[in-house]
Amino acid sequence: MEKLRILYAGNSTEKITQAIVDGVELIDVRARSEYYNGHVRGSINIPLDDLTDHLGQLNQETPILVYCRSGMRSAQAKKILEKSGFSQVLNGGNWEHINRIVQSLK
Repeated sequence: MEKLRILYAGNSTEKITQAIVDGVELIDVRARSEYYNGHVRGSINIPLDDLTDHLGQLNQETPILVYCRSGMRSAQAKKILEKSGFSQVLNGGNWEHINRIVQSLK
């Protein structure tokens, strides 16, 4: 559990919920097959391995929330985005947690 707390570094459920309410771009960095087996409504799928090839499709001014299965790939995606000039990136961690938040906002 401590390892997960470090990964999300201050990205509480409240902070993530507020970002979603404010219109953050939801990016699922899991493999396409994982995404098609279940994903968050309104999200886009850019697998981690393809992220650098798709940076031009993303707006650096729009806040981004990345997530995956456990938080490991989304932590890597956050680093890639930040190194590429994106300053408003949150690691949401587990996609099911993000999905529960989105569903609760219906």
